[in-house]
Amino acid sequence: MEIHLGGEAEVKIYEDFVVKKRVPKRYRIRELDEELRIKRTKIEAKIMSLARRVGVPTPIIFDVEGDTIVMERIKGENAKNCMSADLSREIGKLLAKMHSKDIIHGDVTPSNMIVSNKKIYFIDFGLSYIDHEIESKGVDVHVYFEALKAGFDNWEELQKSFVEGYLESGGSLEVIERAREIEERGRYVERRG
Repeated sequence: MEIHLGGEAEVKIYEDFVVKKRVPKRYRIRELDEELRIKRTKIEAKIMSLARRVGVPTPIIFDVEGDTIVMERIKGENAKNCMSADLSREIGKLLAKMHSKDIIHGDVTPSNMIVSNKKIYFIDFGLSYIDHEIESKGVDVHVYFEALKAGFDNWEELQKSFVEGYLESGGSLEVIERAREIEERGRYVERRG
């Protein structure tokens, strides 16, 4: 068994399944904290299932109880370790599918994808939510672009491939433009600072 401790949850990885338990936040009132953890866990499980129904591979959820999700373990390679232009194009197509149903992943990075049997599985929907706004979808794309810049020398090629895939699968050009606008806003803030 492997244990990963993130900001939001403790993840235990067993041979065939994964147990994700949201960790309590000591700075919150205990009752409120428990209510929030349970609510966010239900939302995460619901959105993962919704993404799967629209054709985006995600782990199958076996059980949801309180602040804990038990799900299928996807055995494969983390996308950050096998990134290519073709893979980035497929990621664009999958994100366009999610955005067509107003699913915002919230943390679209190659680290949150596993490549298994030539399929890309989106994992870690801990920050996901439903929203039809262009801004939210633009932020999703912007997060992916920033992850590419931070992790890959050929980030421009990967970004171009992603955009092609996103637009091919019905993603909105307005979302891509908003992602670029968000990047410009960040640069403006940096220059002023």
